Amino acid sequence: MNPRYVVTGTDTGIGKTIFSAALAAALGAVYWKPVQSGLDDETDSQAVLRLVGLGRERILPEAYRLKTPASPHLSARLDGVAIDPARLVPTETDAPLVIEGAGGLLVPLADDLLFADIFAQWQIPTILCARTSLGTINHTLLSVEAIKHRGIPLFGIAFIGEENRETQRIIGHVSGARILGRLPWIAEMNCDGLRRAFAENFDLSTFAGGSR
Repeated sequence: MNPRYVVTGTDTGIGKTIFSAALAAALGAVYWKPVQSGLDDETDSQAVLRLVGLGRERILPEAYRLKTPASPHLSARLDGVAIDPARLVPTETDAPLVIEGAGGLLVPLADDLLFADIFAQWQIPTILCARTSLGTINHTLLSVEAIKHRGIPLFGIAFIGEENRETQRIIGHVSGARILGRLPWIAEMNCDGLRRAFAENFDLSTFAGGSR
C-alpha cells in the first residue's frame, strides 16, 4: 500500500507548503490541499506545482477554494459556503499521497469543526511541522498534546528553519515524538535546491511505509 501523510503545523506561515512540496517530490507523491483560503495570490497547490514540477495530474483539486485569506470558517462564511466534512475524504491514488492542512492543527473549518477533528477521522499518519525559533517549544508541545488527545497518529515532527539543537532536543524528549529532521531555509528556492535540501536533511526510507 502506498504511504499517505497529513502535513500540519504549529501555526500558519511556518513552511508547511515547502515541506509538503519537498516530501511529495521525494516520494513521487500526489499532493492535495483540501481547503484553500485566499485566491488572489499563488495558492499552495500552485506553489507545489511550481516548486517541484510534479505535473498537474499529481495535484488534486481542492475540495474548497475560498476567496478571503482568513481562517477557513470565516472565509467560507464570507463566501456563503458551509464546509461539509463529507467532501473532505482523501481519494485513493496509485501513488503516495501528501495532504496539507491549513494553518495550525486547531484551525476551525466551521463553528463546530476543527481540522484536527478531520485528521482524527482519517487516521492517516500525521507530520507536525514546527519552527526552530523562540516560542516553538510551547507551541509544538501544545500541538502534540492536542494530537494525542484526539488519537491522531503522529508520525513525527519536522523542524523548519535554522538549527537550534537544544530546542529540537527538548521537544523530542518531552513529547516522546520522533524527530524526522530539519529543513533549513533555502537561499535559492527552486526544484533542485528543495530536492537537495530534503535529501540532505531527511532519511527518505523513514517515509517509505507510512507508519512508525
